[in-house]
Amino acid sequence: MNINWYPGHMTKTRRMMAETIKMVDVVCELFDARIPVSSRNPDILELTAEKPRVVILNRADQADPTETKKWADAFKKSGCGVIETDAKSGRGIDSFAPAVMSAAAEKLARLAENERFGAIRAMIVGVPNVGKSSLINRIHGSKRAKTEDRPGVTRSKQWFYIDKGLELLDTPGILWPKFEDEITGLNLAFTGAIRDEILDIETIAAKLAEKLAEICPEKLEERFKLTLPEKTEEMFELAGGGSIYGAVLLEELAKKRGCVISGGETDYHRISVILLDEFRGGKIGRITLEPFDGREV
Repeated sequence: MNINWYPGHMTKTRRMMAETIKMVDVVCELFDARIPVSSRNPDILELTAEKPRVVILNRADQADPTETKKWADAFKKSGCGVIETDAKSGRGIDSFAPAVMSAAAEKLARLAENERFGAIRAMIVGVPNVGKSSLINRIHGSKRAKTEDRPGVTRSKQWFYIDKGLELLDTPGILWPKFEDEITGLNLAFTGAIRDEILDIETIAAKLAEKLAEICPEKLEERFKLTLPEKTEEMFELAGGGSIYGAVLLEELAKKRGCVISGGETDYHRISVILLDEFRGGKIGRITLEPFDGREV
């Protein structure tokens, strides 16, 4: 599967971020807790490498809590401040300001030594549709940041005054020109970081169904009230050896939800939308698509 994604505003955002990084004291990088690796933009890491960092594992309410703790511990070990949040409910928001101030301890110490006062400036960054605007609205207690359930809505930087000692800069979500592997692209597509309009939604849903059947079959079975079909050798296409197991799964899910069209044919588009919506909404369960693998972060 080939995903091409790098619209013009991404180039503009990268340039703006490179210019703005000099103005901030702390970088707050927002990840999707379900895909901590795939939602980490290597370009952002390169642009902000010299700054103290706070990692925010958002949508922690939808991820496996055991795996989230493992990832959090790994980021702490690398020297980052870490908080777990759910922007919709507000969970973890109270930890944000203390984490930023802790990351800025050296600057605060210099200011105190010179008997000076200055606000700490933090920049929040992340891939599209990871929940930045919702998080900022929770932190700021307003609706100033633009929020919409599709990637790429925030188009320009916005400053938010959190209190007398903390200012926060929101930036547009930014992806990178080329994904390192298909898995990264798929994970971003599963979670909605890439607009469904530019993808084959049925292919993405089939891939997601196959992934869920692999890592949490019991949750898929419970949500759709079925027993998953066994994966057999016959479910591999001769041309290229590609698996059609995902398509078989979609057909079974469609039967359970009544997704049929005239003549009794499977409505693959409708069941694809249902599966993606229910996964993204956390209705299938708390699922981490990228379990911690022991890597250094």
